[in-house]
Amino acid sequence: MKKPLHAITVTGPGHAVAPPGHRQASPGAAPGVLRRAGWHGVMLAGSGLAALRAGQACTELELGCYHGGGASGEALVEHARRLGCDALHPGEAVAEEQWRLARACARGGLAFIGPDEALVATVCDDAAVRQLMREAGLPLGEFAPQAARVHLPVLADCRGQALALVEHELLDEGFAMAPSERLTPEQRAYLGQLAVQGARSLGLVGLATLSFSLADNRLGFVGMRPGLTGYEGLAEVLSGLDLAVEQLRLVAGERLRRPRVGHMGHGPGRPGQARWRLLRSAAGHLGGGPGVRLDRSSPEGDTTEVRLLVWGRDGAEAGRRERRALAEWCGDARAMEGAFVERD
Repeated sequence: MKKPLHAITVTGPGHAVAPPGHRQASPGAAPGVLRRAGWHGVMLAGSGLAALRAGQACTELELGCYHGGGASGEALVEHARRLGCDALHPGEAVAEEQWRLARACARGGLAFIGPDEALVATVCDDAAVRQLMREAGLPLGEFAPQAARVHLPVLADCRGQALALVEHELLDEGFAMAPSERLTPEQRAYLGQLAVQGARSLGLVGLATLSFSLADNRLGFVGMRPGLTGYEGLAEVLSGLDLAVEQLRLVAGERLRRPRVGHMGHGPGRPGQARWRLLRSAAGHLGGGPGVRLDRSSPEGDTTEVRLLVWGRDGAEAGRRERRALAEWCGDARAMEGAFVERD
């Protein structure tokens, strides 16, 4: 059986974005990243959950991060410049908003933490990106409602190296699972090859998620979203890579890193299982424990949504941890009976 991680190393140009007039890094702050990009501070677009992981990544890399206070576009870039920021992170903004931010950053002399402006503009045009993927040799998929879709995050550096991680599937509103149970090991390997091939053909540097349809046992490209999407946790808990941190590193010009071990350390063909669930109320409590993660933007619970991630060595273990976490969150195990679909 093949590993569901697909790293392909090639030569080719990339597009690392950096501002003119780089500033020197402070001695103790993220030397690997700042040595190349000269970043001290990063402005975060968006708020709440949409900015949570980007902010955490900046903190981990010892970069100062600032929130935009509701500003967007040119106003957000001007706010970032007044605060002395060197870069702007779009958070989980959709492609169209990322394009506006990338253009504003180019005019304002800030680094944009994402693909270059031309690539983001291309991604905003479904017909254009599909044509480019066709020219790169990828089969195109169907937009039919009955066709299942899988989504695969890809990391790429400016040296032409790319890594496809673990695909996920949205099974219901507010519920996703990784890896998809629809794919055979051979299909998963093929999917990874297609995603890397497509990302390389566009000159991606950083992070993007490529989406494919699965109809009549055939995979085909249907779309692409640059940057963070909110579902990165599924790949993170199964691979051990922090995709928000890796995105920052790669756009800053660092080399691609690969997981130190196979998915969850279980060897080829055994990626484990992870489940992502959107909880509509922030009023619950979670005690934690093995294989459980809760993403929330404020400990005071001033947001209406939180994200629950659970994972295990297989579906049965992930299911047990999900039941435990949901019971804790609701305060009564009996309250969860029949509240979600069993997928052990």
